[in-house]
Amino acid sequence: MCRYRAVVLTVTSVNVNGLRAAAKKGFVPWLAGTEADVVCLQEVRAEPHQLPEEVREPEGWHVVHAPAAAKGRAGVSLYTRREPDRVRIGFGSDEFDGSGRYVEADLPGVTVASLYLPSGEVGTERQDEKIRFMAEFLDHLGALRERAAAEGREVVVCGDWNIAHREADLKNWRGNTKNSGFLPEERSWLGRVLAPEEGGYVDVVRALHPDVDGPYTWWSYRGRAFDNDSGWRIDYQMATPGLAARALKARVERAASHAERWSDHAPVTVTYGA
Repeated sequence: MCRYRAVVLTVTSVNVNGLRAAAKKGFVPWLAGTEADVVCLQEVRAEPHQLPEEVREPEGWHVVHAPAAAKGRAGVSLYTRREPDRVRIGFGSDEFDGSGRYVEADLPGVTVASLYLPSGEVGTERQDEKIRFMAEFLDHLGALRERAAAEGREVVVCGDWNIAHREADLKNWRGNTKNSGFLPEERSWLGRVLAPEEGGYVDVVRALHPDVDGPYTWWSYRGRAFDNDSGWRIDYQMATPGLAARALKARVERAASHAERWSDHAPVTVTYGA
C-alpha cells in the first residue's frame, strides 16, 4: 500500500473568517493555485448549500463540511486530493459534536483533523465553554494518538487553537496576560498538549522556527495591526512526533498587503517528507 509517510505531503490550515465572504475576496484563486494535498478550514460559518459550487465541491477535491447547529457560527471543513478512507465529525462529545468545531479524516498513513477551538471571553460563559472544550479535547487527543499508533498511522491536528502558547507567539504579550487567548491556564493546557508524557504532540512550526517571534497567523482588522505585524500565532499544526520529525518546511502565507487579505488569518502550510 502506498502511504503518505513515504512521499511528500503538504498540509495547509486557515481560518477563513466566513467562507462565503472569503470566496468573494480571493479564496477561490488561492485554492486553485495551492500545492497542498490537504486543506483544513475553520470558521466556515455556512451550510454547504449556501456555498458557491466552486467552494462547496471544487474540481479535484474531496470535501467534507461540518457546519455548526447554530446558524452562521463556527463550522470546519476538510479538502483532500484523494478520497479519505474514513471521516469523523466531532470527537464523541455530547456538548460539542454539533458545534462545527472538529472534523478528521483518515488518509493512508496519516489522520488529518481540522479544529476550531472556542475563542472564549474572560468573565463570561464563553470562557467557561472554552475550558470545558479544552478538558474534553485533551482526552480525545490522547485517544486519537493511541488509536493511530495502533493502526500504524501518524496524526496532525490543524486549526485555530485560539491560544498563544509563548510570549514569542504574540506581539503585545504584556498587554494580554489577562485576556482570553493568553491566560496562564490556557497556556498551561497547551503545554500539556505538547508534553511528551501527556498529550505527546509537537508544535511543528515552532519546532522548525524555534527562535523567532511569531510567525504570526492572525491580525485584528482594527487599527494597523497587519501593517505593523502586531499579530498572534494561534493557528497551529500539532503532529505526532514521527510526522513532526519529517516536516521539511513551514510557512505562513501572509498576504502582500492589507488589501489583498481574504481573511484576518493567514494560511499555515507545512510540507512533510519521507
